[in-house]
Amino acid sequence: MTAQHSTDAEETPTSNEKEAVLKPLRAVLDGPIDTKLQLLKHHADMARLLAEEILEEDVEALAGERHSRNCPSGKSLQRRGYNPGSIRIDGEKVPIEIPRLRDKDIGEEHTLESYQAMKEAEVGKELTDSILLGLSQGDYGRVSSQFVDGFGLSQSSVSRRFQKRAQKALEEFESRSLEEDDFLALWIDGKHVAGEQMIICMGVTEKGYKKVLGFTQATTERHEPIKELLRDLIDRGLTFEEGILCVIDGSRGLRKAVGEVFGECVEIQRCQWHKRENVVSYLPKTDQKEWRGKLQRAYQEPTYEAAKERLTGLHADLQQINRKAARSLMEGLEETLTLHRLGVFEELGRSLKTTNCIENLNEKVEGYTDNVKRWHHSPQRHRWMALSLLEAESGMRRLTGYRDLPKLKKALRESIPDRD
Repeated sequence: MTAQHSTDAEETPTSNEKEAVLKPLRAVLDGPIDTKLQLLKHHADMARLLAEEILEEDVEALAGERHSRNCPSGKSLQRRGYNPGSIRIDGEKVPIEIPRLRDKDIGEEHTLESYQAMKEAEVGKELTDSILLGLSQGDYGRVSSQFVDGFGLSQSSVSRRFQKRAQKALEEFESRSLEEDDFLALWIDGKHVAGEQMIICMGVTEKGYKKVLGFTQATTERHEPIKELLRDLIDRGLTFEEGILCVIDGSRGLRKAVGEVFGECVEIQRCQWHKRENVVSYLPKTDQKEWRGKLQRAYQEPTYEAAKERLTGLHADLQQINRKAARSLMEGLEETLTLHRLGVFEELGRSLKTTNCIENLNEKVEGYTDNVKRWHHSPQRHRWMALSLLEAESGMRRLTGYRDLPKLKKALRESIPDRD
């Protein structure tokens, strides 16, 4: 389920895409403190946003909410924009924006003590490791204290809202609307988290943007939980009546679920990599490399007719070598050629012929969840899954070949029975 395959992996964002990445990251700031600190270890951008939010909360405690005439500090403080500043995280200088406050009574700038404390201190690797240990043990109170103390701040300098937000990110993830996007294709795959199977669904919009749509906990890839997941996506606004492509591996549960939920409006693209590896697994290791090449070249044929002819010829050869390998090749063969049949393989085969895109996502999620050393309960798994998926989603690039997605949309619409 989690094997990484082919050379079609999506690239990571470049530096000139920084601003595009920052925007969705800001949404994660509404999540619990354990998320913020976990992302702090890996991302200077998140460190900056976290520090800026602490400063904003400090300003709110002194001057009140924006456009409010109530000043909690009792002073006549007025917001006056921002100044550039910086803090240090693990030896790296991270630029941040410093809110300006002006005391109208004395005509002077008011210095934020929280920034001065952060400016003079540095969160180093030893403290970061200690924080992460606290996260893995679920000791959020100690984590918060360590982080605050690491910057030389008093506990009152950081809003207690951090603790109150523990469930907000998960709730927002599970309820965000899908009505505004037109999804043309879905990838569905399983990911093991602490011995439990999580079924994840990711979609790509008509404009080529990838988005994690949802996940569910299940013991195996049985079709009932997957059907429930898909129906929840439909309730949140996922449309499929004009045709939708589902990219899956050979799981029968997945195949049954998408068929029952989407009916005649769905086209199934079976992962060619999984098919190839399953076929060669029946052959001696000395022959596997040769047959991988033969199958790969057959699938790379640009047209349905040419690919089907070559694969049929390989099936005849396999019959003489290993009947189980031959039977494996023919099982679901037509669904491995769906993109060919729809006439979009040359344009979109690189991105949609395998489950590689969602397995790249699973690999990123694993990078976050591996830091948790002790799992306590299902809510903890769900919280970490949601926040890890949100962070991974923020770094996704547009689908390779996205300019040709209108061709897929047209082909899907025309493939629905009784459509003019």
